[in-house]
Amino acid sequence: MTSLAVADSTLEPTDFSVPTEDQGEEKAWKPDGWRFWAVFPGLCFSMLLTGLDASILATSLPTIVTELHGGALYVWTMNGYFLTTAAIQPLAGQAADIFGRRIPMILSLVFFAVGSGICGGANSLEMLIAGRLVQGLGGGALFVMVDTITADLVPLRERMKYMAIIMTFFTLGSFMGPIVGGAIVTGTSWRWVFYINLPVVGVALVFVILFLRVNHKREGTILQRISRVDFLGNVILVSSVVSILIPLTWGGTTYAWSSWRILVPLIIGFFGLVLFGLHQAYVAREPTTPLRIFANQACLLGYILTFLNGIILNWLNFFLPVYFQVLLEATPLMSGVDLLAIVIPLAPAGMVGGIIVAVTGRYKPIIIIGSILLCIGIGCLTLLDSNSSTAVWIILQIIVGAGGGLALTATLPAVQAPLPESDVAIATASWAFARSFGAIWGAAIPSAVFNSRFNDLLPRISDPMIRQLLANGGAYEHATKVFITALNSEPILKQQVVTVYTECLQRVWQILIAFAVVCVPMAVVLKEVVLRKGLKTEYGLETKEKGPENPPNSAAQQAEGI
Repeated sequence: MTSLAVADSTLEPTDFSVPTEDQGEEKAWKPDGWRFWAVFPGLCFSMLLTGLDASILATSLPTIVTELHGGALYVWTMNGYFLTTAAIQPLAGQAADIFGRRIPMILSLVFFAVGSGICGGANSLEMLIAGRLVQGLGGGALFVMVDTITADLVPLRERMKYMAIIMTFFTLGSFMGPIVGGAIVTGTSWRWVFYINLPVVGVALVFVILFLRVNHKREGTILQRISRVDFLGNVILVSSVVSILIPLTWGGTTYAWSSWRILVPLIIGFFGLVLFGLHQAYVAREPTTPLRIFANQACLLGYILTFLNGIILNWLNFFLPVYFQVLLEATPLMSGVDLLAIVIPLAPAGMVGGIIVAVTGRYKPIIIIGSILLCIGIGCLTLLDSNSSTAVWIILQIIVGAGGGLALTATLPAVQAPLPESDVAIATASWAFARSFGAIWGAAIPSAVFNSRFNDLLPRISDPMIRQLLANGGAYEHATKVFITALNSEPILKQQVVTVYTECLQRVWQILIAFAVVCVPMAVVLKEVVLRKGLKTEYGLETKEKGPENPPNSAAQQAEGI
């Protein structure tokens, strides 16, 4: 595969500013029968799972943390999930090339189900975090496999129409999650926040097992194929990300930002990322993230924009519910309903963007428009307080949702178009990794900003017991209507607490503006690449008429289906 990708490097010309028409050598594409359509329900349900689980804790986490007495450890229920989600994705892309698409897809769903079961049965926050780590392995691999399988079945020019439909399920899961989570913790045991995943996994598994049968090369024995996996590179990557996340969690709360306990792991983590890059370039026999996919300027900017979009959307997902539950005194259920103002425009915007890309072959204008809308919406969020009208916060969420839907959907063709189809799995895995790595920062940075700012403003609260309760991460744990309304008997104290929450949230939105603004010039200078109309892949659907293009090397391998 590596030699083929190098041979196809001529697909990276320097003048990609204006797309041109295809040269006509590619045959017109059309869906290949009912089996083509039968694959997509399994992919859609899988993305619904990942979206639901990435966000369902937004409104339910304060309740769960209170029951499990987790304190500042709560952030690892989010960061732990996004950590393993990001860490597994480069490995999943490589596994998809080595073992094919079917087995990694099935294993991803199994890991997700096991993790959900552990979380549902957790009797401590540490056990919950462990379950979230396992869930992240499944969820991260699902991101890669769904996008890669879609790329195998649909040519680049038409791909975004189908991706928009699939991503709609992820989007609905992402922003329906807070509603479901709020409803569960309000009406029943919080454990169903996780158990609810199991029937969805079951449905997805049925469709995948029955209909996802695609070609792939089976070269060598199973052990020989396992030996091709870049385990060392992934260990370096995971260790580096963990080393960065720990000080982001501690900074400004457990330890001062100037403490050696913060600076040392940060430096080690960033050094580890550099070491990972050197390992991929010079040491790994088959790198999980070959540096050639970043050599093209269009690809590189596409990955950076994806990373920033991951930060922005997760940032909003975890701190808008704090605004609803504390400043507007909404229940967990109602705060999830309030987030529908983002759900409703985000999904249709993503679909419209995908259709426009398919019809026009242009994705750059979509990214630019989406980035501008994000800037406008996020900038206006700084104006929100406890007196803001319903119309105001609904309109602002609509603007942000539309921008996010447009921007995120259109970044995938930006990283796939400059590369040959032989690199589709690793390019897609890197795109998913960029988004998930952004989601990690989208949870860690605002949490650090929020907790640090809250500690600075604690002297404004007159009651020493309340100050102690809200210090060092306790402010997020107690960001619930129950806590705020318990202060109704002391209106002056309540006003002090609400004021501090308001100023902390304003600081969170102010920092987020910087991440949104930088997207606009990047989108403007992004070079646009021709979207291929034909489909050239070694991983298409198996058919009874044609049979597998690359049959197994042995009857045993064929029986194993790997």
